Amino acid sequence: MPRGPLMIIGGAEDKLRKRTILKDFVAASGGADARIAVIPTASSLGPEVVEVYDALFRRLGAADVVAVRPESREEAGDPELVARLESATGIFMTGGNQLKLSALVCGTPLADAILDAHERGVVVAGTSAGASIQSSHMVAFGGPGSTPKQRMTQVAAGLGLLDSTVIDQHFDQRNRYGRLLMIVAQSPQLLGIGVDEDTAAIVDHVDDHEILSVVGRGAVTVFDPSRIVTNAYEARRSSALLASGVVLHILPEARAST
Repeated sequence: MPRGPLMIIGGAEDKLRKRTILKDFVAASGGADARIAVIPTASSLGPEVVEVYDALFRRLGAADVVAVRPESREEAGDPELVARLESATGIFMTGGNQLKLSALVCGTPLADAILDAHERGVVVAGTSAGASIQSSHMVAFGGPGSTPKQRMTQVAAGLGLLDSTVIDQHFDQRNRYGRLLMIVAQSPQLLGIGVDEDTAAIVDHVDDHEILSVVGRGAVTVFDPSRIVTNAYEARRSSALLASGVVLHILPEARAST
C-alpha cells in the first residue's frame, strides 16, 4: 500500500467560508467513512481547540473525531492513547508551539504510530506548528526579516514524514524568508519549504517519487540550496549571510482554465 498524502498547511486555514483545505482533508481521509484523530498538543488552548475541529470535521461529513492529546512524553507512550491512531484514516495536528509538539512527541511511541499510519496510507495533515513538525528538520523559533542572519533562528528535529526538508509556516504574512534562508545556508542538504496562510502544500507519493501540489489562497515558496555559495560557516554573531545561487520557486495553486 502506498504511503498516505501529507497536507502541510501554513496556518489560519479558512474555517468559516469555503473551507477548501479542510474539505480536501476530510475527503482524503475517506469522506463519510473518515475517522479523524486530532493531536492538539502544540496548542495552549484547552478542550475548545478539539471542539472546534470536531465540529468542523463532522460538519464536513467525517464519521468520527477523536482527541489524542499527550501532555508529557510519558503520556505519548500510553498504549491506550497510541491505540487511538490504529483505526484513524486521517491525522490532524493543530497549531501552537511547535517546539512543545516536538519535545513531547518526537521519539515516542505516538510518533512511531504517526509514521506507521502514514506508511499504511493514512493522510497526515497539520496546520502551523503541525505543518513544521512534518519535516525532518523543524524551525524551533526565530524572528522575522527578509535578510538571512547568523543565529536568526534555531532548528529542532521534526517527525521526518518529509525527509531532507525544513518547513516554515505563516511564511509571507510574517516575513519568514530570512530565517528559512539562514537554515538552508547552514544546511544546504535541506530543501526549504515556506507555506503561506490558508494554503496547503500537498505531498503525494507516486512510484517512489514525492509530488508536491498546492491548494489555497497563497503560495508555497521553495528554496533549493544545492548549488549555494555561502559564508555561513564563518559568519559571526548576527551578521548578514551570503546566500548566492539558491534556486527560488514560488508555487501558487494551479487553477483549471475556464
